[in-house]
Amino acid sequence: QVQLVESGGGLVQSGGSLRLSCAASGRTFSNYAMGWFRQAPGKERVFVGRISGNGIMTYYADSVKGRFTISRDNAKNTVYLQMNSLKPEDTAVYYCAGGKYYGSGEYDYWGQGTQVTVSS
Repeated sequence: QVQLVESGGGLVQSGGSLRLSCAASGRTFSNYAMGWFRQAPGKERVFVGRISGNGIMTYYADSVKGRFTISRDNAKNTVYLQMNSLKPEDTAVYYCAGGKYYGSGEYDYWGQGTQVTVSS
């Protein structure tokens, strides 16, 4: 069982930056690929990006490519989402998720989410 807790959300002006963190419990964190998703008000949850268990492979949605960066520190059981050049349309609740197979699209564990609000 893996528990995920996001933090780092908040209010930021357009063009600003935020770094989200996702802390995981459990001793097998490095075995899990991690993903970030977001859900804007009134919309479905959508994929933002993912990172492999060893941190070597990453992949991003077109909407965030070049602005967002995912990294992880397996020694700290934490994955990060660095968000730069934020836009009002990035406003959403951001979730991290863990899955066994990188690129499968299947995630077994989810955090509770953290709110990111970008003002214009």
